[in-house]
Amino acid sequence: MPFTRRFMFASTLGAALVLAASSALAQGSTFRLVPSSDLKVLDPVWTTAVVTRNHGYMIYDTLFGTDAKGRIQPQMVESHSVSSDGKSWTFKLRAGLAFHDGQPVTAEDVLASLARWAKRDPMGQRMYAVLDKAEAVSAGSFRLVFTEPYGVVLESLGKPSSLVPFIMPKRIADTPADKQIAEHIGSGPYVFKADEFRPGERAVYLKNDKYVPRTEAPSGTTGGKTVKVDRVEWVVLKDAQTQVNALVNGEVDMLESVPFEHYNALKANNRITTAAAAGGQYLLRFNHLVPPFNDVRVRQAAMLSMNQDALLRTQVGIPELYKTCMSVYPCGSPLASTKSLGFTDKPQFAKARELLKAAGYKGQPVVLLHATDNSLLAKLPPVVAQLLRQGGFTVDMKSMDWGSVVARRAKKEPASQGGWDAFVTYWGTEDALNPINYAPLSANGEAGWFGWASDERLEQLRSAYARATTEAQRKQLADDIQVRAYEIGAFAPMGELLRPVAFRKGVVSGVLVGATNVYWNISKP
Repeated sequence: MPFTRRFMFASTLGAALVLAASSALAQGSTFRLVPSSDLKVLDPVWTTAVVTRNHGYMIYDTLFGTDAKGRIQPQMVESHSVSSDGKSWTFKLRAGLAFHDGQPVTAEDVLASLARWAKRDPMGQRMYAVLDKAEAVSAGSFRLVFTEPYGVVLESLGKPSSLVPFIMPKRIADTPADKQIAEHIGSGPYVFKADEFRPGERAVYLKNDKYVPRTEAPSGTTGGKTVKVDRVEWVVLKDAQTQVNALVNGEVDMLESVPFEHYNALKANNRITTAAAAGGQYLLRFNHLVPPFNDVRVRQAAMLSMNQDALLRTQVGIPELYKTCMSVYPCGSPLASTKSLGFTDKPQFAKARELLKAAGYKGQPVVLLHATDNSLLAKLPPVVAQLLRQGGFTVDMKSMDWGSVVARRAKKEPASQGGWDAFVTYWGTEDALNPINYAPLSANGEAGWFGWASDERLEQLRSAYARATTEAQRKQLADDIQVRAYEIGAFAPMGELLRPVAFRKGVVSGVLVGATNVYWNISKP
C-alpha cells in the first residue's frame, strides 16, 4: 500500500475509533462538534487561543457580554450605577447564580476572578492601572472605584474575546496568574467532564440543569443561554477531508471552521447548511525597530503597495466570504471609520516608489515571514511579496511553519541577525472592536505587540479613549486614532473575511452565527 494511501487509511480509522468511543459514551440528546483546533490549554486566562476561549464560554459566565451588533449588555449583572463624578461603579449580581459545585456566586468570587484576569489581559491591565479599590458591598454586589473617570469599564468587563473576564470560584481564581488553574468549575450553561477529556481526541460537556438563563433572546455572547441538548462532544479531527466526510456521513453534527476549499461542495450538499460566522481582518505588520521599516515613509510605501482584492481573492477565493475594508475597526461595527488619509484598497505603486526614493531606500532585502502550514494565511505572503516588489522593494520571503513564525516574530534584532521585517497575520472581528483591546494599535514601544510601534500621540489618544464617558467622544477619538495609525504606518490593512461554519440540515437548529463561537440555544432531535 503506498504511503499516502496508508496515511489516509490510518487517519480515517483513527477518526472512526474516536467517533465510536464518543458515541458509546453518549446519553440522551448529544450534539457533536468538530472544533477549529485541538483543545490543549483549559485555562482561559492563560492563553488567547480561540479554542480555549470557546471552552470558557461553555462552562463559565461573564458579568457583561457583547451582542451581535457590538453593544455591551448585562449578563451576570442585574443592574449597575455610576457616581456623578464617573469614578465609582457599583454592580448588583443576578439572583440565583451558582457554580457547578452548588456554591453561590458571590462578590468575592467576582473580585478574585477580575484581579487574576487583569494581571494577564492588556485591557484589564489598563483598567486596573487607574483602579483605586475593588470592594464587596454585600454578598451579591461589588464596587470598583477609580482614581479618575474611566469610560470603558463595561467594554472591559464585557469584551467577547482574548482575554475574556470569565468568573470562577475564588479558590480557583486565587491561583497565581503565572500558573494554570487545576480545577475547571464555572457557573455557566455547561459542566465540563474532566474525566472524559482526552487532548487530541475529545472534550465533553453536560447540560447544567441548575443554570438560570436570562429572559432576553440570545445575541452574540449575551441574552438567554438556554441549553437544549443533554451533552456536547468536541470531536478532534485534524484532517480537513476527514472532517468533511464525518459531517456528510452524519458522524458529527457541525464543523466550527470550514476550510475554504471545501466550502462550495458543502454549500451545494442538500443535507448540509453553511453559514458565514466568525469574521476577521488580515493585516501586514512591520518591524518598527530596525531598517528599513523604522522609517515611516518606508512603512507607508508598503501600505500604498497593497491590493486588497487581489490578496483576498487569492487567499479566500469566495466573493461572499470577503470584502475590502480600509477601517482599522471592523467595517459595519460602531467605530468603523472611512478616514484613511488617501490610502485605499487599491495599490498606488508610483507613490510608493516616490516615498522609497525620499527615504533613501537602496534596495536592501525586506525579510517577509511566510507560514506555509497555516491554511488561513499561507496564500497571502507570496502575493504580498509580489506587490511589494511592484512598489519598489526587494523582498526575501522566508518560508517556515507557523510555530517558527511565532517564535521569530518575537525577535527584535535585524533580519540579518535572525529577526524579521514584516509578517502577515489575522485578527478576529471581536478583538478589533475598540482601540484599547486591539493590540496592533498599541504604540508603547518594546512593551507593546510584535512590531513594537512607538508613538506618544497615539498612546495619548488611546488613553483619552479609555477616559471618555460618552459615545460621541469615543467615536471622535476612534477616528483620531485611526488617522494617527495611518500617519505612523502602524500596519497595512488587507481586508476582511468571514470564516464559514457548516452543520447538518434538518438535524441541527438554533445555531447562533456570529463573531464568537457559542453553543447554547442549539437543538437536536
